[in-house]
Amino acid sequence: MTTARGLMTPDVRCIPATETLDRAAQLMRDHGIGALPVKGSAGELAGIVTDRDIVVRALAAGKDAAKVTAGDLAEGGVHTVDAGADASLAVKAMSEARIRRIVVVEDGVPVGMITEADLARRLTAEAFSSYAGRVYAAS
Repeated sequence: MTTARGLMTPDVRCIPATETLDRAAQLMRDHGIGALPVKGSAGELAGIVTDRDIVVRALAAGKDAAKVTAGDLAEGGVHTVDAGADASLAVKAMSEARIRRIVVVEDGVPVGMITEADLARRLTAEAFSSYAGRVYAAS
């Protein structure tokens, strides 16, 4: 049985909700990633911010990336899966929520992230096609 840990990219980078979007963009650039889980003041997962969020919801809307925080932009209700969960549960959660990333946690602490690219590399062509068909299906 493959677990979520077997699908994930380890060492997920997180950002405090109080950090600015320009810093978030710098972290994404420096680490070659497109999303950062956002942690609240108590260390809880408060959401996730993506490179697309920064461009579309902040910059294109005329907001100053040096003043807007990750917490201001983060979407609440970040999706997570336990590291020891069966990989199929992670794929199912991503398919049903129509998301391209899910945070992998162990004892509530982020330990990795499963991205669409991870699925493309590790799933069979049929399984990935099924996932993509659900995520990109017209509403």
